[in-house]
This record gives sequence, structure tokens and C-alpha cells, in this order.
Amino acid sequence: MGLKGKKILLIIGGGIAAYKALELIRRVRERGADVRAVLTNGGAQFVTPLSVAALSENQVFTDLFDLKDETEMGHIRLSREADVILVAPATADLMAKAASGLASDLATTVLLATDKPVLMAPSMNTRMWEHPATQRNLEQLRADGIGFIAPGAGDLACGEVGTGRLAEVPDIVRALDHFFGGDGPLKGRHALVTAGPTHEAIDPVRYIANRSSGQQGYAIASALAALGAKTTLVSGPTQLAGPSGVDMVRVESATEMLDAAQSALPADVAVCVAAVADWRAAKPVDKKLKKSNGGMPSLELTENPDILKTLSEPGNRRPPLVVGFAAETNDVLDHARQKRVRKGCDWIVANDVSGDVMGGAENEVHLIMDGDEESWPRMTKASVAQKLAEKIAGALSPQ
Repeated sequence: MGLKGKKILLIIGGGIAAYKALELIRRVRERGADVRAVLTNGGAQFVTPLSVAALSENQVFTDLFDLKDETEMGHIRLSREADVILVAPATADLMAKAASGLASDLATTVLLATDKPVLMAPSMNTRMWEHPATQRNLEQLRADGIGFIAPGAGDLACGEVGTGRLAEVPDIVRALDHFFGGDGPLKGRHALVTAGPTHEAIDPVRYIANRSSGQQGYAIASALAALGAKTTLVSGPTQLAGPSGVDMVRVESATEMLDAAQSALPADVAVCVAAVADWRAAKPVDKKLKKSNGGMPSLELTENPDILKTLSEPGNRRPPLVVGFAAETNDVLDHARQKRVRKGCDWIVANDVSGDVMGGAENEVHLIMDGDEESWPRMTKASVAQKLAEKIAGALSPQ
């Protein structure tokens, strides 16, 4: 079961999200699948046939009227020799053509000629996604039996914010794995992840917080679920949609986050990614504080509960593996090493947040374990999540 030995025909549509197709090819091939790719003219504006061919180790198909291909690998054979056809990214244009039954290029001809299951992972501007025409096409395609991997929400390449982002690679891999009835190395395991900031109320309109976007924690929850883990994500306030296949618990404060994390136990692994506020107002008020001639009001602070340290405390409810995060601005490794000992966790993932990490799409981290350390190169947060999830899977002994 799973992806091993499966044949996937990947149709790469046009759009900036086409670059994720390269990572997708790598990940499904790591799980034993064979990938052939159809690269649309639009897709070729963002990724090259050479890069797709190098990663898939297969010929890339682009032209419907390539005589050699029509002789040796016609579009009928191409559309029917796969176990599943995956369209990623599925643009508004590709969806519209498929819904209308058009066959104007190789991609749409393959979709019309196939007798195999089709999955689409849409990617487009949020206004295009929400447009009644796209929603009609979506319903028509669903009625035609096509499955969908829902787009995510957040910052879009066009600068707007909303739904329309191509699903993250781990989400797409998990959808494929689920389609084929696969399991994964973390099947039967329970993973607890905390993510995002906490908001500590001062009054009804003001709070203490930090700049965490939640992206890294959400990506880790998604990657653990993609490996088969039952995953609980306890999240502070973010603008992110919950990853598919993950149990979401949304909270506001550090106290609520600790309560939710403890309620989710027992777990085989806890990954504490949340950037929890260290302090909260000792006496939050129920009315908005006003300016006065007497000057600024004083704010008395009290320390928040230490979630990572609490989950790391010895006892029968302690997860066998507890992973913390250390967001530092200087002396990153020294501070992280000290934090691992002070908190009592098994691993610490350290990163330098003095630059564009918080709210950005990439991260560069160091994994600090008992007696061993690894420095990973700068990569996307989704790639960090995938690598960490695989490391966790390797550390947990098979059941």
C-alpha cells in the first residue's frame, strides 16, 4: 500500500506555485513512486523541462503534436498508463478548460482522454478562486469525479492575502498516500505540536504578543500527519488555515495553550514550536485603559507558565520525545544548548530570528540533541518541517 510502485502522471500548470512541483517530485519518488510529467506552456515559464526531467528521471512531455511522442508515447497511452493523474498547480484556466471538456493542448487532452482517477491541487489569486465562475467549474469537476486537494490561505505571490495558495507539498503527498490507502512510518503514533504566538490581554483591545506567524509550526504538524501520525495542533492566533488531516485546537493565551497541550496527552512526541509570550499582565482590566493627565499607566507583569518545561517534566505522561524551539538573535547555539538543559527537553531546534525568519517563507536551523548537533542549510519552512518529521520518525522505535 502507499506510494511504493505507483505511477503518477503530474500535470504542471502555469503560475509561480509551479516551483513546488519540483519538491513534490522529489518527495513522492522518495516514497517509491514513479513520476512522469506533462509541463504546460505556462508551467514552463517557471520551471524548465530539464529540471523536471532530472528530478523525475523520466522524459517530460510538453507538445501534443510531437510526432515522435505520438508514435512511441501517444497522449492516449500517457493518460491511461498512470495510476493517478495529479494536476499541481491547477490554475483557474486549467480548471475552466477541464470543466468545459476542452482539449486545446497536451494537458487538457490527457485529462479528457483518461480513464484514471484525477486529483487537482488549485493555485490562484484569492479573487479568482472565489469568483463564481471558478466555483461553478469546481462543482462541475467534482460532479465529474475529480478529487481536490484544498488550497491554503495566507500571503499570495501577488501580494494579497487570502485563500488560493497551492497546498504545501506534505499535504499533497499525504493526499496521494491516503488515495492509495497508505500508512507511513508514524502510523499509530500521536504527535502534539504547538504553534503561533500567544496573546496576553492587557485590556479588551490591547495585548502582549510577538511576531510569530505560525508557519513553521503548521508546516511541522502537516509533515507529521503526512507520515501517518495522528496530529494535534494547538495554535495561538494566526491568519493560517488549519492543515488538512490535523486536529486543530485554537487558543489565545499561554495558560490556555498549556491546558490544551496537557489535555491532548498522552502523545509519542511533542514539538513545541509556539512563540509563547514570557509575561502577561498581572491584573488585566475589563475596560479599555484611557490616557490621562497623570501620565502613562503602570503595567505590572507576571511570568507565564513554561509549556516546554512542563511537558518535559519526568512522569508517566511525558512524551517519549520532546522537541523545543529556540528563537535567538545572538549566540544562537550557546543559548540553545543552555535552553535544552534548562527545559529538560530531548531536542532543541535553534534558529536566528534577527532577520526575516518570523513571517518569512524560509528558515535556517540547527538541531541540538544529547551529544550530537546538526546544522541544516537555509531552506523553505516546509522542507525544514519535512526533514524534522523524518528525523522524528527515525527516532521513535517501530511499534
